[in-house]
Amino acid sequence: MTSPGPVLSAQQLLSHGQLARLLLLRWLAVLCMVLAAWLMPLVLAVNLPQRELLAVAASLAAFNLLTLAWSSARRTPSALMLWGQLLVDLLAWSVFVYFSGGATNPLISLLLPLVAIGAAILPAALGWALAVLAVLAYSLLWQFNVPIRFVDHDAAMHWHLAGMWVTFVISALVVAWFVLRAAGALRRLEQELAAAREAHARDEQILALGNLAASAAHKLGTPLGTLRILVDEVAGGVADASPAQADLALMREQIEHCKQILGGLTARAGNLRAEGGGALSAQTWLEGVAARWRALRPHSSVQVHCAPALRSLDIVADATLAEALHTLINNAADACPAGVELSGGCEADELVVTVADRGPGIDPGLAASIGREPLGDSATGMGIGLFLAQAAVARAGGRLLLTARPGGGTMAIMKLPQQRIRA
Repeated sequence: MTSPGPVLSAQQLLSHGQLARLLLLRWLAVLCMVLAAWLMPLVLAVNLPQRELLAVAASLAAFNLLTLAWSSARRTPSALMLWGQLLVDLLAWSVFVYFSGGATNPLISLLLPLVAIGAAILPAALGWALAVLAVLAYSLLWQFNVPIRFVDHDAAMHWHLAGMWVTFVISALVVAWFVLRAAGALRRLEQELAAAREAHARDEQILALGNLAASAAHKLGTPLGTLRILVDEVAGGVADASPAQADLALMREQIEHCKQILGGLTARAGNLRAEGGGALSAQTWLEGVAARWRALRPHSSVQVHCAPALRSLDIVADATLAEALHTLINNAADACPAGVELSGGCEADELVVTVADRGPGIDPGLAASIGREPLGDSATGMGIGLFLAQAAVARAGGRLLLTARPGGGTMAIMKLPQQRIRA
């Protein structure tokens, strides 16, 4: 398995996206400069220093290539660097306009989108600094420029107004495109932060539950030992042929299962890939979970159906995923002891495990809360267990869905990405 590249934070991804948009806009600026240098002399019938104008466009293109090479190394651009990028654009357009009429050139309005973009992506101080420099550039170009001499002033005014219209359209499109993309990136960042806060809160709840489980495991060891002694004493006073011996044997077996479960709490805590210590087929994993569940609930049944593809899918399953699946089977058996079905298959790149029952279904009033937080209502049987199951599946990069089963009942569908669990 290849090692992944460096993981970038949400803020770093946002900065990379802003730089990428600036690079794209700069290519558009270079194209506009080349077209303007080529078309203005033809349309206006005037002489322009095309060599200087094309040199400005070529310099801006070279700077864009250098920035592209710098960003390809996945370096994170700072706010000061983004300000420097916009400053270069401001300087390039100022020089271009200087050689083509100065403030009388409609293209000078293209300084305004740079200010708008700076206000959208830069800190307040840098945004104001860019605005002041743009105003200063506009003011200087009013006095210092290479003037254009027109022969037909009426035609010149017509083309000037046309140029103002074209510049307005370009400015509007550029500002709308950039600001909308930047706003979308900010919304995605806010959603990721909200999801991270929710995951952090969930992890804190799981940690608290883990501490309670460890404390309970320690405290329950003594009463279980006492129960085992009592069962042995009662068995010693009952005839071997008595039907009670079978019940006592079952009690002894269940006590041993409880002791094994409590002993495994500490061993499995924090172990994300520990299911027998090695790889096994997905079918073997599902059948193993079902077998362990049957041992704990011998009076209930679960039917296992595995697609042929699961025999060749080798996985290293998270131990908590087995507990999550155990919880789903348990809940289904509580709802309908005689009608639990466990099925597994593959869809696209996911392992899909479905636990179905013919019970009364999920209470609509609890549907939104199930799996997101402990319900605090043990009567439902779907509180802490489903909360922990949801957390285990999410940690493995998967999804846990609870839907109504056609014909009545509930289906709990666990979808796990094969890339995360494949051996």
